[in-house]
Amino acid sequence: MTEADQNLLLKAKDSKKENEIWFRTIRNVKTDTLHDTIISIHQEVFAKTDCMTCANCCKTSPPLLTNEDINRISKSMGISAKQFTKSYVLQDFNGEKTFNIVPCKFLQSDNTCSIYDIRPEACRRYPHTDEMEYPKRTHLNVSNTLVCPAAYNILEKLKSVIHQHDLRI
Repeated sequence: MTEADQNLLLKAKDSKKENEIWFRTIRNVKTDTLHDTIISIHQEVFAKTDCMTCANCCKTSPPLLTNEDINRISKSMGISAKQFTKSYVLQDFNGEKTFNIVPCKFLQSDNTCSIYDIRPEACRRYPHTDEMEYPKRTHLNVSNTLVCPAAYNILEKLKSVIHQHDLRI
């Protein structure tokens, strides 16, 4: 992770409470009102982001796994879903499943993913900053800013755009 990325994560930590409050203020905005703006900011930030210099998500946050993820990955590995689950999956008391270790077993030394083409759905969607429900997921989005510098940049740009245009929220 670059020093710039580390600094962004420190800023995210320092502004965690402020960001939680801000997200609560936009929860009631019609999602489609903000969606085009959110998509545009997401694309702008990720056009300038090289996730391979960071991979902090893979190093710190195991993704939620669906049964489809488990079946797809285990099939690719040539083992049963049961054996894959026994070797790689942790299930919590709510029944949610994640990989059982961090950093991710499939993260390679160059920060690439050895199962990228069949990676879990949660990995494909992370950090969820281009999704329709983004304005309503306060806890998830603030948590993601503590892990992903791009998620923090997206949030800060969105706050700036809303403030700059004095959008009524």
